[in-house]
Amino acid sequence: MKYRELYEVGKGTLMQANLEEAALDARLLLEFVCHTGRNDLLVHGDREVEIAQEEKYLALIHKRKEHIPLQHLTGVQEFMGLEFFVNENVLVPRQDTEVLVEEIMKNLHDGYRILDMCTGSGCILLSLLHYSNNCIGVGADLSEMALKVAQENAKRLQAENVSFIQSDLFENVEGKYEIIVSNPPYICTDVIETLTEEVRLHEPLMALDGGGDGLFFYRKIIEESPRYLCGGGQLFFEIGYDQKEAVTALMEKAGFKNVTAIKDYAGLDRVVYGCFY
Repeated sequence: MKYRELYEVGKGTLMQANLEEAALDARLLLEFVCHTGRNDLLVHGDREVEIAQEEKYLALIHKRKEHIPLQHLTGVQEFMGLEFFVNENVLVPRQDTEVLVEEIMKNLHDGYRILDMCTGSGCILLSLLHYSNNCIGVGADLSEMALKVAQENAKRLQAENVSFIQSDLFENVEGKYEIIVSNPPYICTDVIETLTEEVRLHEPLMALDGGGDGLFFYRKIIEESPRYLCGGGQLFFEIGYDQKEAVTALMEKAGFKNVTAIKDYAGLDRVVYGCFY
């Protein structure tokens, strides 16, 4: 089958499954299988696709039709201009989280020690280390499988001065840090069932469920983090769009100063951070 014809088959299949990004996903999967670029559809649409590639593509289209995330099929997701390995054991890095990284970078100095709580794929910590000098990073997560993904990403990015530990929040954490960052589970338990199939069925529940009010992990981290922060150290959170007031209040009550909220590219509250003296 010709390249464009195969693309049209894939797109049509995904459209029948009512996938919102059917055309884009069909093209990206075809480029992944054939090792091509976005211009190939226009410039080389008439070239014949090898039988093996055609079969692999149609198999992936079928899986995408079943709402398996595109990133789980390709195994990669771009974040902060870097390519991260992802699978079903970690949340897929999202563009909104880049706002968190960018805000930390405004406050990050060379040589800082950074603790990334609930590190998942390691995308936050590894991005910070990549774009700074001589910083030391520790990523903590309860999930052993998530830590394997983070370690693979550290290897791929040739990250230095980084280590990952299995820890129930601060259970196995040692030392003090200038910056603690966390993108914790923050979705209310009863909201989980309303999420898209891609998220609800294929991303790890333990990385989504923030308890009855979505604030369980914020409370725990805010309560314990002062013991691990240097004087004047900062605690950064990603938050849900409606959690600014609650997380800000929790931080201020715990003694954090200059608590600040930052909006994402859509104008929604996305980051809250403050200092502890």
